Amino acid sequence: MKRVIGIDPGLAHTGYGIIDVDGSRYLHHVHGVISTPGSDAIGERLVCIYNAVTELIRRYQPDEAGIESLYFSKNITSAIPVAQSRGIVILAFAQAGIVASEYPPQAIKQAIVGTGRAEKRQVQELVRVLLQLDEIPRPDHAADALAAAICHANTGNVVSLLKGSHS
Repeated sequence: MKRVIGIDPGLAHTGYGIIDVDGSRYLHHVHGVISTPGSDAIGERLVCIYNAVTELIRRYQPDEAGIESLYFSKNITSAIPVAQSRGIVILAFAQAGIVASEYPPQAIKQAIVGTGRAEKRQVQELVRVLLQLDEIPRPDHAADALAAAICHANTGNVVSLLKGSHS
């Protein structure tokens, strides 16, 4: 069994979700959001995210990590704080010796729903079903992080199978 942490990075809200993977079964472990106050300086907010992710790594000891990669929409300025928080999360994983694989939102949707154009609600509902939860995980950032963890577990299983067939 392996433990996978998924991260949906953001400066105001960084979602996290941790699952255990046993073959093709996914077992929900924990999910939530790291929130930082907008009134704090950006450096303080990044330290808060770093410390919280470091504590998650210490407490839950994930083996692998999947992170939603940066998505550029029309407003590039809003992407900068997300990129900064993403960098801090990747640093925390690197210091813990955990390789963090990045997945664009379309790849995560493809892995969960089967199409990269899936609606957010579809992804959330399938995350709920795959993890056998009574309700859709809340808040949205935590659901997105769980989806990133499942996407990584799917991708990791395929890569392991491919490596095994060439041995």
